Amino acid sequence: MSSAQAPDPVLPIGLEHLTAEIRLTEPCYDSDAATLVWAERHGADFKLVCRRRGERSDWDIATDRLVKTRVFYGGGLFTVSNGDVYFVGDGDRVCRQPLAGGEGVDLTPAHGAPAAPAVSRDGRWLVYVHTDGRTDRLAIVDTEGDLWPQSLADGADFYMQPTWHPRGKQIAWVEWNTPNMAWDGCRLVLGTLRQPRGGAPVIDERRIIAGDQDTCVFQPCFSPDGKWLAYASDEGGHSQLWLHDLASSERRCLTPDNEGDVATPGWIQGLSVMAFSADSQRIHYTRSLDGGRRAFSVELSNAAVEPVSALSEYTDVTHLASAPRGNEIVVVASSSVIPARVVTVRKSKAHAEARSSSESLKANDLSVGQPLRWSSAQGDPVHGLLFPAVGVDGPSPVLVSIHGGPTSQDHLCFDIETQYWTSRGWSVMCINHRGSTGYGRHYMTALRGQWGVLDVEDTVSGARHLIDAGIADPHRIVLMGGSAGGYTVLRTLTLHPGLFRAAICRYGISSLFGLARTTHKFEAHYTDLLVGSLPHAADLFRERSPIYAADAIRDPVALFQGDEDDVVTKDQSDDIVASLRARGVQHEYHVYEGEGHGWRRPETKEAYIRSVESFLEQHVLYS
Repeated sequence: MSSAQAPDPVLPIGLEHLTAEIRLTEPCYDSDAATLVWAERHGADFKLVCRRRGERSDWDIATDRLVKTRVFYGGGLFTVSNGDVYFVGDGDRVCRQPLAGGEGVDLTPAHGAPAAPAVSRDGRWLVYVHTDGRTDRLAIVDTEGDLWPQSLADGADFYMQPTWHPRGKQIAWVEWNTPNMAWDGCRLVLGTLRQPRGGAPVIDERRIIAGDQDTCVFQPCFSPDGKWLAYASDEGGHSQLWLHDLASSERRCLTPDNEGDVATPGWIQGLSVMAFSADSQRIHYTRSLDGGRRAFSVELSNAAVEPVSALSEYTDVTHLASAPRGNEIVVVASSSVIPARVVTVRKSKAHAEARSSSESLKANDLSVGQPLRWSSAQGDPVHGLLFPAVGVDGPSPVLVSIHGGPTSQDHLCFDIETQYWTSRGWSVMCINHRGSTGYGRHYMTALRGQWGVLDVEDTVSGARHLIDAGIADPHRIVLMGGSAGGYTVLRTLTLHPGLFRAAICRYGISSLFGLARTTHKFEAHYTDLLVGSLPHAADLFRERSPIYAADAIRDPVALFQGDEDDVVTKDQSDDIVASLRARGVQHEYHVYEGEGHGWRRPETKEAYIRSVESFLEQHVLYS
């Protein structure tokens, strides 16, 4: 008699969980303080969703055009004012649409790429960021669409975060010039407006309030009573909250403790880390802490800081906004075991207004993330996160993940892909190598001139730390990363062949020359500070480009690429694959049609995970 084969166990997290997840972003209040609007991304497309206080359900705002932006890496999708939503339509114009329904209006013609619309309190004018691919500026248009858009501020290479003074006589914004990125050094500018007869406001005077070539400032924010201008600045070593008195020009730091960073790297428009209370007596803000991002409030009168206790269960709190009346805030919040939610806090109680998933997963099926710290070969502290394999005692196979950027950070947030792997017996280690954000300016700037060196050292020392701690099976450690993280994957494979069992590389950079030559304007000079300026640094570019050391790669590697990627173009992956194929190195190469720098379509995400899982089974688990 033959016995029937036991069926495969049913795992709690399946591909359907990865493809069904919704991204929640940019919640904000209308002028009535009772209407809340946020954006949701389903697959590749965003939609705007609205809910009024006291109503049990929300509704989709029917927009005549696709809600999307194309400045930097997106963001700055919309704003709300007096019953209307102002949004970027089709990526090339600013539109107005009534929240209650009805015909929309194009306020600007289809030209270039706008983002980050901001409406004056009287509802007459809208300022926004605009780029035509060569020149960036702040532009202004009336909210009826009767006038032609006008340039309001230009001359800098990049702009973000324009905001209006409540009386409409001033605006503030952040600007910077190459070779800097926003986090390297930028300027907070205050502009005084003049109203010509029959035309749009123009800037009569401008002055720099804070920031310079070596200081990062972030998110200017006027108090509702018009007395103060708040912002974040890292001039003291960490990004802290500062307050500028508009009458006396005196300023003071409200959070001088140097714990965590208030600012977050400006990869996208529309980021919000602070907001005044409606009575101008306090500022609500978020800052990085122990690998996460937490919410706090500080009193202006005595600089007393208190955590927002209603949000204590969340370890990643982002996109903070406040209601124009009352003491209410809204955030997007998650933890390693709580999927992202739109959460409001009023009367010291948190209310989940929207969820990114059905939240049907059980807590004991999820991995609780924890911050890690170890020492580099030079004795410097290195940071990371660990999501242990669920249900595994003793050493486990490990995915060592390197974030993109490289000036970025992995947070203690809910990540369904991470949970997918931990539910299958893999531990996931996220490397926040030197050069990452969230740990102070010194830590972030450590990668200047050292990209391809310190990130590799920290990846290797992180893996060895897990081995020494008895967490990792030393024979089943896999590298994984995308974009700049993919570059670190390839560079590590060339410098440390045989150390890792295999590698997963998503749209990784193989040639620094190619990156500098073909990438978009936003990052065209990024390598100047990370490596050096061409042509003087040509030898370093060659030395640190994986393609010129590809002959050293001998570990199995799976590469994934979008054929419409204009940040890391397809030839970067093609060239590495050609070398692997010519030398007979085990590899797979998957190119996804219609995808760019990252996967947006559910079918692509599913195909990617299936391919990675098959690759790991073949080359790591069962080989």
